Amino acid sequence: MADLTFDEFLKVDVRVGRVLRTETFPEARKPAIKMWIDFGPDLGEKKTSAQVTAHYTPEDLVGKEVLAVVNFPPRQIGKFMSEVLVLGLPDDSGEIVLIGPDGDVTAEVPVGGRLH
Repeated sequence: MADLTFDEFLKVDVRVGRVLRTETFPEARKPAIKMWIDFGPDLGEKKTSAQVTAHYTPEDLVGKEVLAVVNFPPRQIGKFMSEVLVLGLPDDSGEIVLIGPDGDVTAEVPVGGRLH
């Protein structure tokens, strides 16, 4: 993987959002969940889908805070337009675990906050 400059890193806009609602995505080639995420007053609500069914049900995700890249162009996934890319890490089996703010920290991270 090529090195990246700090200015290039600053172009990636990663924000925290709160999942508002979810649906299963049976039309997806691989099992996925549709998510509508609130990124605060500046960005509003954005939608995405993610292949995270190994660790989450749609109901598990409602209210969860997640990190997402919010400045990619929208991408058509079947009949669904994905507007952001939620971020996660693979577990030992390669299944995705979503990442978000540390729930044990006493300070609250407001939705829309940008990664530094």
